[in-house]
Amino acid sequence: MAACVIRRTLLSSVSKYSRKHTIRVLNVDLTSRHTGPSISCSTCGLFSVQQKRFMSSRPEGKVLEAVGVFESPKQQGKYETGQLFLHSVFGYRGIVLFPWHARLYDRDVTPPTADSSKTEAPGAHGSKEVKGKTHTYYQVLIDTRDCPHISQRSQTEAVTFLANHDDSRALYAIPGLDYVSHEDILPYNSTDQVPIQHELFDRFLTSDASKVPPFTPKDTLRAWQEKNHPWLELSDVHRETTDNIRVTVIPFYMGMREAQNSNVYWWRYCIRLENLGEEVVQLRERHWRIFSLSGTLETVRGRGVVGREPVLSKEQPAFQYSSHVSLQAPSGHMWGSYRLERPNGTFFDVRIPPFSLESKKDDTPNGFLPGPFTSLA
Repeated sequence: MAACVIRRTLLSSVSKYSRKHTIRVLNVDLTSRHTGPSISCSTCGLFSVQQKRFMSSRPEGKVLEAVGVFESPKQQGKYETGQLFLHSVFGYRGIVLFPWHARLYDRDVTPPTADSSKTEAPGAHGSKEVKGKTHTYYQVLIDTRDCPHISQRSQTEAVTFLANHDDSRALYAIPGLDYVSHEDILPYNSTDQVPIQHELFDRFLTSDASKVPPFTPKDTLRAWQEKNHPWLELSDVHRETTDNIRVTVIPFYMGMREAQNSNVYWWRYCIRLENLGEEVVQLRERHWRIFSLSGTLETVRGRGVVGREPVLSKEQPAFQYSSHVSLQAPSGHMWGSYRLERPNGTFFDVRIPPFSLESKKDDTPNGFLPGPFTSLA
């Protein structure tokens, strides 16, 4: 019986599920009260530990509803377009659009530079040379029904980029798109012809029962990916852990704009903080250093991130957000630290791994631009 209990932190236990086990999710299950998707076994009736904790305080009248049949996560290979999944950390329902092969620069597995007499570049943190290894990430659609329930732990990610528009401060945003690491995917299948609610689902995907997975890309998805490749591409991922707090950074180039007879280059960066330990901590401050190829070095300090001071605990171990930066040069790099507070009132600093900001030759996005129009101001 106990073998049927799925715990988010033990992906290996997922393989114990057979195709006869149905995932059941509360229609209000994706709140900040637990760490991951609430999953139950329709055969034995057991719930995960996280779900039991939530069930005691769920609103009256809310019931379990079936969403699909669980599948074993892939240890090798990649997931195809149309694969349904639950996010193993944030718990939302999603569907894979297409994969990216990124270079993962992981400072956790790189020993410090042996020759300490050599001068290190700013932000190198004792590991001057870090070689990237190939890792698979996915562009995905997030189910809009789940967005309100994950807002305290993760921004409902949006792809943003500058467009060819008369207003040089224009920014296009396509909400409900996220980039998901291979190990964050808990795959399942469903007989529902529209299992994910998102305005781009019908535009990008179609149901085909003869295929596995049974959702295939439309020509509009292929055309959109090809035309907007420079703004969608995920190429580099940077990761480093300090005192059990892991920081992962993914930068994206957004485009260039002319301003006051000079060029201004813009990037978006997505950051996830994860508490890998047992102690509850709270993010209090951020400290950035931004170097531009033009020779300028800017220092930025401030309270929290995106107006928040998130708490990272065993029950809510992760927080994810996005921000933007601009340079008056086609390249540069950033590094910095977060200051976190322990329950006893003491503070410690967590390193943000240094990452490059690189522009691309083609900076005129093409194709249709779904989503709201906003401003950089």
